[in-house]
Amino acid sequence: MKRFMLHMLGSLALAALAGTAGAAPEYVGVKVCTKCHEAQGDSWANTAHAKTFAVLKPGAKTEEKKKAKLDPAKDYTKDKNCVGCHSTGFGQRGGYAAGMEPGGEKQLGAVGCEACHGPGSGFRDEHGDAEKRLKRGGQTTPRKALVSRGQTFDYEKACAGCHLNFKGSPHKGAKAPFTPFTPAVDAKYKFEFDKAVRTNALHEHYKLKGVFVGDPVPGVHAEFQKSAKEIPE
Repeated sequence: MKRFMLHMLGSLALAALAGTAGAAPEYVGVKVCTKCHEAQGDSWANTAHAKTFAVLKPGAKTEEKKKAKLDPAKDYTKDKNCVGCHSTGFGQRGGYAAGMEPGGEKQLGAVGCEACHGPGSGFRDEHGDAEKRLKRGGQTTPRKALVSRGQTFDYEKACAGCHLNFKGSPHKGAKAPFTPFTPAVDAKYKFEFDKAVRTNALHEHYKLKGVFVGDPVPGVHAEFQKSAKEIPE
């Protein structure tokens, strides 16, 4: 009996480990990211993406909603067809859920860091470990290590998922529910990724410290770094 119980306990432990290893990455929220990336967080907090959840409230962006044939007096903060593009990780593990406090512990009621970079639970530890390796012995880490841990570098695709998600869009991944804010409604909704990147639509770009090397998406980081600023002391 004792041998049987030990066998069962061992099997349960292995099953638990397997379940943990195979679990989908989880959204951790802006506050976790900005513990280290403080300058980026301060910059992001002043962008429209940081405040985009408020647009869903009654009385916000009245004229824009009228143009898109939406009711300006309606509360869209719990409308599943809207919150996906006005929050982070909606419907995914650890992401925003309808009715959640937008500025709560994870601050997921906004288009935050993980909307572009992917759910952080998979790669946040790699960031810390890589920095320690650099400080300890000058060892850099291939950026592909982050990709293997789930960090997203296809920023153009991430942007297109909302900004180009309308009927007749050039984005091949466009699917319902479609955004009603299209270039046909107003020319200002014409989305150009290169232009958005240069205007720091999500946050100011700062010089990378050299912790990670190599480029999973050719040209992306090189382009960002051309006009990047030094991180404030």
